[in-house]
Amino acid sequence: TGSARNIGRATATELARAGAAVVIHARESQDLCDEVVAEIEGFGGKAMSCLADIRDEDAIKAMVNNAVDKFGGLDILVNNAAMRANQKFTEIDDESWDRVVETGLRGCFNMSRHCIPEIIKRGGGAVISLGGMAAHQGSARRAHVMATKAGIAGLTRGIALDHGPDNIRANIVVVGVFDTARNANAPVTSHRDDLVVPMARLGVPQDIADLIRFLVGPGATYISGQTIHVNGGIYNPH
Repeated sequence: TGSARNIGRATATELARAGAAVVIHARESQDLCDEVVAEIEGFGGKAMSCLADIRDEDAIKAMVNNAVDKFGGLDILVNNAAMRANQKFTEIDDESWDRVVETGLRGCFNMSRHCIPEIIKRGGGAVISLGGMAAHQGSARRAHVMATKAGIAGLTRGIALDHGPDNIRANIVVVGVFDTARNANAPVTSHRDDLVVPMARLGVPQDIADLIRFLVGPGATYISGQTIHVNGGIYNPH
């Protein structure tokens, strides 16, 4: 999900280069989705585009059914779609809370519960959910985002436990400080003077794409229920 730009786009393109047929998803950016599909088809890969609001179960069912009809099955789910926001806690109203939590947490739940039965039919596969460093390290003005990402972490571990017997691996990839295009209300973390990355650079989408390719591939068949941080050393969990 959320593969029309940034980390989602890099991941979809990397998986396509590895031989996966991919669904390029966005809520409303058809032109960007078509651009990614054209790029993938340009190097001989397989892709289709699909617009869907992942808060809407009917839209998700249609997207999953279209993918299965076109490609024959489903092996991998990457939960990447999210709403970024930057608001002081007392300024978060019901609408702001719902927009962030419904897209991030409920969207992840909806996608997972409709994709996993199809993955089981294939004999197993992988579910990757994108986490955020703020949920671990903390970040001012992002309480709703942190709550959402913490919920996704718990949900992903639950999937790993419940569906390990189905040969489904579920892991969380936590994104650190990255150089990506963000909307006007997102925190501009890439320009904060107090953030010093030991590796002396910001992350780029390909850094996440490379890890996800490994985690869903044959070299990671015994890795499940894990939280893997990609942050250049700026945050070191114990």
